Amino acid sequence: MKCLIIDDEPLALTQLSGYISRISFLTLVASCQDACQASEILAHTPVDLLFADINMPDLNGIDFVRSLPNPPMVIFTTAYSEYAIEGFRLNAIDYLMKPFSFAECLRAAEKARQMYGLTHNTAEPEEEKSTLFVKSEYKVIRIDKEKILYIEGMSEYVCIYMEDRPKPVLTLNSLQKLSTMLPPNFMRVHRSYIVNLNKITEISRFRILFGKDVYIPIGENYKEQFMAYIHRLGLI
Repeated sequence: MKCLIIDDEPLALTQLSGYISRISFLTLVASCQDACQASEILAHTPVDLLFADINMPDLNGIDFVRSLPNPPMVIFTTAYSEYAIEGFRLNAIDYLMKPFSFAECLRAAEKARQMYGLTHNTAEPEEEKSTLFVKSEYKVIRIDKEKILYIEGMSEYVCIYMEDRPKPVLTLNSLQKLSTMLPPNFMRVHRSYIVNLNKITEISRFRILFGKDVYIPIGENYKEQFMAYIHRLGLI
């Protein structure tokens, strides 16, 4: 989904941009410091989701969204709770109170993705949903996504490790690009690794175990997202 941020605080823009870069199904179109900038962008670039600060000079986020003839989905961000009711009257997807964590942002984005799926015909043929074609050496290899264990980034290449292949598939690509082609059960857990959450055998000391002897580290910047996923499954 394409998204746009509006916030008059540079630090807030930087933080939220960083969060969005870690959410595989979101693509940031632009970051704006006021509603005028956002209006110019929306005039020629459609977006699916708007992260809008409420308390801004000249035109606040609520009035800006109200002024749009066909507003996209909206997640309001603010430090002032008294705006919550007004925000939800505009059918906002969610309302994030500053300062909010990556896990909170991810949960709000997931709500938006679910709504997007309900309002758009995003269904793909089953074959396309489950299959990935990659170039490796002089061949094009067909890969069953659900047989992928994990993917390792290596400079300009990635290694795709699979449960039905003794050797990984090496292809010229990036983890960022591959993450957009994978279903939701794949998560980036380190700057060098994407894992298939359905294939995890064990988690020990912030390392993910595949099989008996393959350990994938969980990066410091990805721990919060990963642990939020574990807790959603009912960690006790």
